[in-house]
Amino acid sequence: MIDAETNLAYGIFWALYAVAFVVFFYTMGRLFRIIPVYAIRTLLQAALVVVFLTPVESAEVANWWIPAWLHGGYETILGDASEAARAFLNFGIASAAMLLVWILDLVRYRLVKR
Repeated sequence: MIDAETNLAYGIFWALYAVAFVVFFYTMGRLFRIIPVYAIRTLLQAALVVVFLTPVESAEVANWWIPAWLHGGYETILGDASEAARAFLNFGIASAAMLLVWILDLVRYRLVKR
């Protein structure tokens, strides 16, 4: 069981992580505007979302979610292949979902452009 202070720290972490991601995503979006092809710009933005927003549930504490890049990298360094594979599986699932969204966005862009 986790105490109240730990839960507060957990909430503060996710709030700060979300704000930092929004700022980072906005900054990178401005930087990606120099790329002339819409599909490449949106693919890079989709990749940012997948890499930084894919969560994985912690094996140590139930109902605690951490960023998959952090968990996968940490467990890879420590040598726990099964936990790292679980994080990378989440990346694969999130990538497949985002690929579908990206393709639908390209179809929408093509229809609006006409």
